[in-house]
Amino acid sequence: MKVKIAKWGNSLGVRLPKAAVEAAGVAPGTELDLVVDGCGFRLRAPTKTSRELLEEMIAEMKRLGPENEPETVDWGPDRGSEIIDDAYSRGEITLDDILKRPGTAKAAKTRRPGKQNAPSRRRRHRLG
Repeated sequence: MKVKIAKWGNSLGVRLPKAAVEAAGVAPGTELDLVVDGCGFRLRAPTKTSRELLEEMIAEMKRLGPENEPETVDWGPDRGSEIIDDAYSRGEITLDDILKRPGTAKAAKTRRPGKQNAPSRRRRHRLG
């Protein structure tokens, strides 16, 4: 399908044929994302971020009111890895107590997640 580019003020515009607009499901005022793809262009409907979707769901939940709130599901007692039994979880110490320990702040800054216990790749071997 061929279209012409026309001057529109200081910009250029493209008039979209009715068949293309109906096939894409867009209407006047619809915002589209323009993607420059190599030496061409592509127009597509913008995708919503997870934050935007969450905000929409919360707004809809507030609009429906508390009487339409789902019931809380009782999954039974905790088992296995969801049980954390340490001094912090029992409330015996706070995060400030942990951070005030000598060497903790430095270790937290320099440590990379997932790399704490990784063995060194360089190993020296003795001969004889």
